[in-house]
Amino acid sequence: MLSKYVAPGTRLEIQAVDRTRSVDDTERKKVYQSTVYDILSEDKLEVFMPVEKTKLILLPVDVEYDLYFYSSYGLYQCFARVTDRYKSDNKFILVFELTSNLRKFQRREYYRLSCALDMNCRLLEKEEIEAVDKRDGFLMEGLPLKRGIIVDISGGGVRFVGEYAYELNSLICCTYHLAIDGKDKEYTLIARVISVKEIEKKQGFYEHRAQYINIDTVEREEIIRFIFEEDRKIRKREKGF
Repeated sequence: MLSKYVAPGTRLEIQAVDRTRSVDDTERKKVYQSTVYDILSEDKLEVFMPVEKTKLILLPVDVEYDLYFYSSYGLYQCFARVTDRYKSDNKFILVFELTSNLRKFQRREYYRLSCALDMNCRLLEKEEIEAVDKRDGFLMEGLPLKRGIIVDISGGGVRFVGEYAYELNSLICCTYHLAIDGKDKEYTLIARVISVKEIEKKQGFYEHRAQYINIDTVEREEIIRFIFEEDRKIRKREKGF
């Protein structure tokens, strides 16, 4: 199951969960970012040693960790123990052995991708808001839209800027395009504004955070897949591939 959902290059988070309490509380709360180097078997994988401020983090052997994989299929979680660490071809590697099954994980927070995507949006009309309450999904067509720029996107919502300010908790309709499986696809989604602030040194421009409402599961998974693919491309460019 591991190789089905996790591959070399998959981003992951590592957090200590040592049940023997050989790790102090401060260390237990830390979350380290890393990337899968290779899959050795269905219960063993190699991971790049995490780095903090250019310093390698030498995670101790025999300590158990909580792993979260940001797979193109979604977010997956398991427990694993460090069984070895070494240097190979000038790469510093940790070997993890799974101590639990890999499982699909639902988290309120999603990985955010910094971007610059065109978006059009507008406030919902009264009839549309009533439809949202009934989980109807009814939207009127042909109403005027305002232009915005999405500056980060996740499976849970968007952060965007524009020359306007929506009221907190207002419901909006937002439309944007993503490249999914090599094809351009338009997304028209309903979202609730959860944060509004004027941008410093840019008078008249406002930053909004909006959280999707009643989003279709398939569309959410497509957005997450787009984010991971774009993140993978960025990492390859940074490494010169």
